[in-house]
Amino acid sequence: MLFTDRYHSYMSNTSLQRLTTIGPYKLRNNLFLAPMVGVSDPPFREICSTQGAGLTIGEMLTCNTKLWHNERNRLKQARPDIASPQVIQIAGSDPALMSEAARLNVAMGADAIDINMGCPAKKVLKKAAGSALLRDIALVQRILRAVVDSVNVPVTLKIRTGWCPQSRNGIEVAKIAEDEGIRLLTVHGRTRADRFKGEAEYDTIADIKRIVSIPVIANGDITSPQKAREVLNYTGVDGLMIGRAAQGRPWIFREIEHYLLTGNMDCLTPLRMQSMVIQAHLRKLHQFYGKVKGVWYARKHVASYVRSLPAAREFLVQFNSAQCTTKQLQQLQLYFSELISEGEGAIAA
Repeated sequence: MLFTDRYHSYMSNTSLQRLTTIGPYKLRNNLFLAPMVGVSDPPFREICSTQGAGLTIGEMLTCNTKLWHNERNRLKQARPDIASPQVIQIAGSDPALMSEAARLNVAMGADAIDINMGCPAKKVLKKAAGSALLRDIALVQRILRAVVDSVNVPVTLKIRTGWCPQSRNGIEVAKIAEDEGIRLLTVHGRTRADRFKGEAEYDTIADIKRIVSIPVIANGDITSPQKAREVLNYTGVDGLMIGRAAQGRPWIFREIEHYLLTGNMDCLTPLRMQSMVIQAHLRKLHQFYGKVKGVWYARKHVASYVRSLPAAREFLVQFNSAQCTTKQLQQLQLYFSELISEGEGAIAA
């Protein structure tokens, strides 16, 4: 998309000052990690926090408490070792169940509750949850009211711009959210029908920001420090949420933070530092999931980390054959040591 002067631009050194608190919680900055299922687990949230994310949100959790005994759901509720608030995202279409899920999570230590009305996954839509709720404005209102009334912590909401391009009702939903006491609204710049195809559009997000007084966070296709500033300036939003661009590149938060504060692009992460971050992530995965499952989860994350690096395919064949945590770390260290010594791409793409 081409950014225009439709809205007033902001100086880059003020971009990080637009949102520094949520309720009683002070944040490092206004750069958020998206709640990606299968990615934004406690180890990754901890890594992104150390790399500059001001807020990280846990993986989407069903509001059906009968399923919480499942190991994956229990782990979604684990509290990461971070300074920022513990935010649990819940999904569902029954106001009573959503209310109960919020209350129980707060009782277990959640500092804030995020409501998912943006997920485009088919298995979520089959339950009339996620972005499917955008087709039923009355139900949206009932869910928001039920959750907000049931807890004494900030409740936030994530939506898309609408169900499809012909029915972008994000503005209407945003007004309802503000009226019902939602403290912060995140908007992904696509409709449910768009899924993750094409380019995100920011006009609807900008319109929402102009109309409501609660903080608005822009999400979608924020892949570089320069894009981050363009989106902030074009929409006037209070912050940014980064999802897929952080997978395999958690240092993007620190790079954006530096660029917004200084206007300089001298912050790209060198290969040696990337290696240190990845090794720290692997150790966290091994500790959190155990020696067996930790090895499994590490394979997925490492594939994302090295996808743009030289000889990645050959390395992954060897790395994925490793059956223990020690061997994984050794292979990773050797791979990066060779890359650094050969001077292959000091900066990852």
